Amino acid sequence: MAELADAAARQARCGEDESTLHQLLVASEIFPLAKTGGLADVCGALPKAIARLGIDVRLIMPAYPEALERLVAPRQVADLAELLPGVSAHLIAGSMPGSGLPVWLVDCPGLFDRPGTPYQDPSGCDWEDNAQRFGVLCHAATRVALGQAIPGWRADVVHAHDWHAGLVPLLLLLSGQHRPRTIFTVHNAAFQGNFPLDRAELLGLPQETMTPDGIEFYGQLSFLKAGVRYADKVTTVSPTYANEICTSEFGFGMEGLFRARRADLVGILNGIDAEQWDPRTDPYLSHHYSRDDLRGKQSCKADAQRHLYLNVDASTPLTVFISRLTSQKMADVVLERLPHMLARHPRLQFALHGCGERKLEAGFTSMATHFPGRASVQIGYDEAHAHCLHAAGDILLHGSRFEPCGLAQMYAMRYGTVPIVRRVGGLADSVRDAGTRDRPAPDATGFLFDDATGEALESALSRCLVLYETRPKRWSELRELTMSGDFGWARSAASYACIYLELSGKRLPALASRVSAYAERPDMRSQPKQCGAGLLQTNQSC
Repeated sequence: MAELADAAARQARCGEDESTLHQLLVASEIFPLAKTGGLADVCGALPKAIARLGIDVRLIMPAYPEALERLVAPRQVADLAELLPGVSAHLIAGSMPGSGLPVWLVDCPGLFDRPGTPYQDPSGCDWEDNAQRFGVLCHAATRVALGQAIPGWRADVVHAHDWHAGLVPLLLLLSGQHRPRTIFTVHNAAFQGNFPLDRAELLGLPQETMTPDGIEFYGQLSFLKAGVRYADKVTTVSPTYANEICTSEFGFGMEGLFRARRADLVGILNGIDAEQWDPRTDPYLSHHYSRDDLRGKQSCKADAQRHLYLNVDASTPLTVFISRLTSQKMADVVLERLPHMLARHPRLQFALHGCGERKLEAGFTSMATHFPGRASVQIGYDEAHAHCLHAAGDILLHGSRFEPCGLAQMYAMRYGTVPIVRRVGGLADSVRDAGTRDRPAPDATGFLFDDATGEALESALSRCLVLYETRPKRWSELRELTMSGDFGWARSAASYACIYLELSGKRLPALASRVSAYAERPDMRSQPKQCGAGLLQTNQSC
């Protein structure tokens, strides 16, 4: 962390230094201040990798109660006055725990000091004023980016993440000022932030933008459409997903807009925080291990079996399912098929950790009672337990009807847990299929299936179990290969930094040199080439 602390110190001194590129990241959740899913992990890890390149990275997100509790050295630094009709806010500055990166929290207790999640009340219903809540975030970020909130700091590039930050590119265009350039990342096109058109005035948006050429979307206004329509550059979180969202199957009604922006649309595979997710040092694990010494993994498995009241047996295959319980994640298919899989494979164990649709939660909980010693279901989400399950598992079950990127399969491979995934989005970009017992693939890292059906999922599981039970040497080789891949952020961060340089128009030879060197490091060779090197070869600014 010393390297990041030094980077944060340099940023604090930079002010209006024109030899530095100043970037503002806008998101609704950033780990470890707040987390409901992968968005927080990405927005927590990516800026650390960006800062290592020498870019001045600042973060901005809402001041949820948990974020205020975890912020390091909080202090109020600006009164933003009235951002929306009748809604005022303050900026609270501080540092990110661990990395020391500068962060601003948009403090508006009437909108953000609430129980439940950042998006839903305790009963699981969306907050009715979500448009206003994230509209405030967007207006606050716009003022900061334009240099209207913090004296001496102005963004060169604004990186807005997912629909909650989608109004930022539009608001910057509407400002009428010399503005920072914008990049908008679509983390999941299915979540669009669509609200009634009559909210436009409440959000401070002119009526002329409420058209099909603007942000009107099937009779509603859409935060996601605003980001895709008005950002200078649009990215998604994997190369395959960038192609998929241009089709009717995966575009969720916006495929025409994605196709229209195709020249400015780039797929960059997400990474994981390799410091936070490391079985050699993970503080959540009772036993540490590495690719060269896996004894600790067996101990983690035994501990988990005892903790979850599963039969303690080192040889039985432990399959874990760590996911939101939604139809997107094929949780309904897993629930329907699991009793048959457990009956067909009498040595198989299953452990679930996640939450989501109430009907699915109840179904899994009920199902587990019929398989004592073989099935465990823990509803909710606990970071420590997720780490321990990734370490304990032999197999990760991670089917998805669509998956923009997916991080669970990367965490699993990092921990030597072999993933079974559907061949979509980032899953297809990050897992290589093992083939069959008779025709194994030499560079495999997991098992893939094509159709979003129980039959296809079970067929992949059967291929996996055959290898596990009959070819122990080959299984060990496969597990070692999964742990050999590098899914850190270095190459992907270099790809983003190259876009930042291109958009800013700044001539920064030293930064461009660091970006190129980072992307071409020998330890990055396992990363998808189209995510980094291709951009660097074609980007004139680099």
